[in-house]
Amino acid sequence: MDFMRLLKSFEEFLYEIASWIVFYPITMWRTLRHPSAMMRYADIELLDNEADQYIDTLSPPLFLLVTLVIAHSLELSLLPKETSVVLPSFLASADANLVIFREISYSLFPLFMASKLLRKSRTSLDRRTLRPPFYSQCYVAAPFALGINIATILVRMGGDVLIPTGLAVFLLVLVWYVTIQTRWFRADLGVSTTKAAFMVLITVCEALVAVILVGAIVVTGIPGGSSWASSLKALRALRPYPTYSRAVQAPL
Repeated sequence: MDFMRLLKSFEEFLYEIASWIVFYPITMWRTLRHPSAMMRYADIELLDNEADQYIDTLSPPLFLLVTLVIAHSLELSLLPKETSVVLPSFLASADANLVIFREISYSLFPLFMASKLLRKSRTSLDRRTLRPPFYSQCYVAAPFALGINIATILVRMGGDVLIPTGLAVFLLVLVWYVTIQTRWFRADLGVSTTKAAFMVLITVCEALVAVILVGAIVVTGIPGGSSWASSLKALRALRPYPTYSRAVQAPL
């Protein structure tokens, strides 16, 4: 009986992984084509029953995670080992650790944006109120993270063509991200475009400082590296909290 239950779990796991091949490009295409609509979709889907959420796309946090795995794979395949950045043993010991570290770092951007929205709208900050804007932000954070990683790879590959191309990609991705966020703040807070853009730029800088601080803490090698591994295991075990009821289809 236990073997059959294990086999059934494996079947479900295999189907879930295989379905990502279909739904990941769909989610990416819809996010690039209609980013604001996808952010609203992420909000509304949380009102549905848990089993019916994001049935035609990847969930926002999963979308961000898969994107970072793809970005990491591109880095491993395109950059020779001699151009790799020297990492502390905690990150260099396993690719999974580096991917999780990047996931935490890039999730700070959705976290800061969502927190800023709640604070400016005078909404109390708790696990329930933070989840919808955070999920919305994860959708646009994924293309942002992928673009930044591609730009970084191009610059690190070097050359008279690749370095300017990488810088151009970086600027393009940054402008796209700031533009989407400005529209989001303007629509949700009812403020002017100038004020919304100013809030976005401040929040991006705050998130960037937080990422640098987290990176500095890891790189300097806090004593007791095993505690980092334990923390990452705990992060892997986290599951979304139960949510509410309603359905909506993702924008095509």
